Amino acid sequence: MSTTSREIRLASRPVGLPVDENFELVEVSLPDITDGELLVRNTWMSVDPYMRGRMIDRKSYVPPFQIGQPLEGHAVGKVIASNNDKFAEGDLVLSMMGWREAFVSNGEGLQKLETFGLPEQAFLGVAGMPGLTAWGGLLQIGQPKEGETVFVSGAAGAVGSLVCQIAKIKGCKVVGSAGSKEKCDWLKSVGVDEVINYKDHKTQGDLIRALKSAAPEGVDVYFENVGGDHLVAALEAMNVNGRIVVCGLISGYNDTEPTPGPWNLFNVIGKSLRMEGFVVTKFLDQTPQFTKDLGEWFMAGKIQSQETVEEGIENAPSAFLKLFSGGNKGKMLVKL
Repeated sequence: MSTTSREIRLASRPVGLPVDENFELVEVSLPDITDGELLVRNTWMSVDPYMRGRMIDRKSYVPPFQIGQPLEGHAVGKVIASNNDKFAEGDLVLSMMGWREAFVSNGEGLQKLETFGLPEQAFLGVAGMPGLTAWGGLLQIGQPKEGETVFVSGAAGAVGSLVCQIAKIKGCKVVGSAGSKEKCDWLKSVGVDEVINYKDHKTQGDLIRALKSAAPEGVDVYFENVGGDHLVAALEAMNVNGRIVVCGLISGYNDTEPTPGPWNLFNVIGKSLRMEGFVVTKFLDQTPQFTKDLGEWFMAGKIQSQETVEEGIENAPSAFLKLFSGGNKGKMLVKL
């Protein structure tokens, strides 16, 4: 019995901000499963800013997407049929086979999920890659100490919102930036001490003044998700021996020409700053500790998550594009 699936393929490589024409929706027939194989139907998929980099044909820490081939990303799905001893019908699995409704697998790269009472989509957000990114980046690289000030750009996003809450758990003062009053209000509701609506500050100088006003004692840890003017402002506000954790630079992902670096980068020298970038795979071996910490915080009501959900595989490209216009609150998900 044949099974059909719809998938999103890369139709062309974007130049600047991606557009709808860069994506193609295709219906395919999946083969019958054979010995050792299983059929998975996805229930949720993730879209993430890093996927923009994979649309460029260049060498990186993950290979680029190929034109005419389905895109990839994290997804949660249910096993529909199985001839594989390690997976049974009804099992929930986490995979990198997003951007499609269903797929056949030999089991490699699939992780069987035990939800422990969490909603299954949480494993694409607070309990998944964004959560591990926030936990590892802040605690392992930023190493915040009680009483220090942590500044988070993109603070209402999937990673940034969790960084803010973990920093509060660790006894820090937290300053977050976001792009709307609604997002700033939500950050205040989860305990962020000071919020900056960066869209209210039109110039680089305005943002610098806003940050220094929000953190008059200076910034000890900056969790970087945005880049551009945010990095300039942070470099001005950082304290001596501060740490800058570089997770993302979304403000420049769609640039078609090289962007000039921060004019005040010399502060890295004068203030003895440590600036370190990372990829989430750096922390994979620490997943058990992350899961333990997150579970304790979640059960104690110390962690809240926010989601923006688009429905249907056909709307996955528009969900992805909204990441670059501030159209998401918390984790952007597609329900299939």
